[in-house]
Amino acid sequence: MDRLPIRILDQRLGREWPLPDYASPGAAGIDLRACIDHSLVLAPGVSTLISAGFAMHIGDLGVAALLLPRSGLGHRGLVLGNLVGLIDSDYQGPVKISCWNRSPEALEINPGERIAQMILIPVLHPKLLLVEEFIPSERGEGGFGSTGKH
Repeated sequence: MDRLPIRILDQRLGREWPLPDYASPGAAGIDLRACIDHSLVLAPGVSTLISAGFAMHIGDLGVAALLLPRSGLGHRGLVLGNLVGLIDSDYQGPVKISCWNRSPEALEINPGERIAQMILIPVLHPKLLLVEEFIPSERGEGGFGSTGKH
């Protein structure tokens, strides 16, 4: 996928604030900004939905988008309320970010601040194959922590 069609919903994007983009040539995620009119103080344990200021349509059945916290903000306590946001290829609506303050301190979000990131990932759509049993593997049915036993 070379191009991602987006439609600007907040006219400050591309004028007052940069359009969604990669911060460096090696960045995996596109930075998303808080398209809010006033600073917002998010109390500990509180979540809110914030517009990213654009709509998009991936349009490729083999691609989806994931919304993720920004590393530094996540470390300080601003994460996503749904932990990871998933945007399907056929969605054409506004991109919104569920922000959750998991820290013990209030956090301030300012208009235009980069608050999340979006990555595009390949998606497989395999048909399910019903079987009576699996070909045995070394791990078998070992669950959580089973590979750490020596």
